[in-house]
Amino acid sequence: MNSRVVNSSAGRRRALLSVFDKSGIVEFAGGLVELGWELISSGGTAEAISAGGIAVTDVADYTGSPIMLGHRVATLHPRLHGGILADREDPEHQEDLIANNIEVIDLVVSNLYPFRSEPGIEMIDIGGPTLMRSAAKNHEYVGVVTNPADYESILEELRANDSDLSAQTRRRLARAAFAHTAAYDAAIVGWLDSTEPEPAALPPTALPPTIHIALERAEVLRYGENPHQRGARYRSIGETSMWDQIEQYSGVPLSYLNLFDADAAWRLAQELGDLSSGCAVAIIKHANPCGAAVGPDLATAYQRAFECDPRSAFGGIVAVNRIVEVSTVAAMEAAAQADVIIAPGYADGVVERLIAKRRNTRILRVETPDTSPARPASPASVKAQISLRKITDGFLVQEAQCFASAPSQWQVVTEREPTAAETADAAFAWRVCGHVKSNAVVLARDGVAWGIGAGQQNRVEAAQIAASKADGRAQGGACASDAFYPFPDGIHAAADAGAAIIVQPGGSVNDKETIAAADERGISMVFTAERQFLH
Repeated sequence: MNSRVVNSSAGRRRALLSVFDKSGIVEFAGGLVELGWELISSGGTAEAISAGGIAVTDVADYTGSPIMLGHRVATLHPRLHGGILADREDPEHQEDLIANNIEVIDLVVSNLYPFRSEPGIEMIDIGGPTLMRSAAKNHEYVGVVTNPADYESILEELRANDSDLSAQTRRRLARAAFAHTAAYDAAIVGWLDSTEPEPAALPPTALPPTIHIALERAEVLRYGENPHQRGARYRSIGETSMWDQIEQYSGVPLSYLNLFDADAAWRLAQELGDLSSGCAVAIIKHANPCGAAVGPDLATAYQRAFECDPRSAFGGIVAVNRIVEVSTVAAMEAAAQADVIIAPGYADGVVERLIAKRRNTRILRVETPDTSPARPASPASVKAQISLRKITDGFLVQEAQCFASAPSQWQVVTEREPTAAETADAAFAWRVCGHVKSNAVVLARDGVAWGIGAGQQNRVEAAQIAASKADGRAQGGACASDAFYPFPDGIHAAADAGAAIIVQPGGSVNDKETIAAADERGISMVFTAERQFLH
């Protein structure tokens, strides 16, 4: 750093410290003093440093202005910001410093109120972001430290370089400071959106006029979807992701697609478990379920899920909602190789047995499944969540997907009422169908998705694929379609596959014809009045 300003106390370095998170601040301040730095601080930070036996000048004494308005105005003073913002190569700036008796400040150490965890007006920090932005703007001369984890490395660099920070370090710290304040402002905007009523002119479902997302890189991945693409996992700044708490017992690090599919598998397994209050297993291959089942025990659920489509299950992602015990391992050993197994836990000896049999399988344990962000959200909570998808020169934004209707709200539209067992099959098939890429048709019976037709350009071929995979095993069960049937041919395809009940959104101009076709085939049909497209 260049510190040629004439009133800089004969080259003595000066640091301003004002932090909410005081982790390590006393030790950091002590390290600066050992290097000959002068310290300026205020409020609780100054008290903590002073209590540590370290000399520090209070901001009020330094500026000659009292702290006021309940500490809302403390560091907002020209003597501080002039010392931070001065261009030390500009003669006019030097003249202003001399004329106003302002000394330069070489380092700003600040972090902000914990707004994300304690949102409210008094948690909107003003002085901290202003200090950070001033120092980051003038990073050619000033260092700004916002993360206590950086304290030791900063001290090491100062010790090694005669109290200087390199230009590269100052630029890195400036970037971190701007990211820190951007994330902070994003949290405030999100809070205002969630707590303020929408203008009367907007419909109740209006999305916010602006969206501010602040992410930090949590993990560098081997590559993206393909080896020639770089990839990484990000999380919301200041928040802990479920994936940060995953414990991996074996295999190479997870790839981009491993994470994408494992997340899909985990969500489906949790939702099916909640739906049935039992053991649930989901097997995902290329973003689509190829197996999904519930059962009285985990081994049975796994065996049923695997038998849905054994060929596709090879190299798939397996998620379960219960602790994996020996009987489930025995079923896994007899089945196809899985790329990833993800579970809330493993009984003693199970991990070792899985590793011995499946050395290439990544075995994952979810740290806190009951509070995981991947747990299914209620329709009310989903309203506060948004989903983004990149398109050319922009984004598509929507509320996150949820299952808003329950079987008790569905409308029976056929002459034949469904039995309780058929309704249960329909509820299961409908839930799985919402996780299948459109056009989607699912054939299920007794808590097993025996046939899954995914990603087809027309619904009839989706039904044909589902029927081919089910191979008669869904006879007397349910057929779910993620959108309405536009023509009776889909109804006949479901009946030909042995479905006793069809669950679909309804809403086609040809509903009368499709209902008549269902009555003709003697099957029940219910309308959910909600569509579950997934692209």
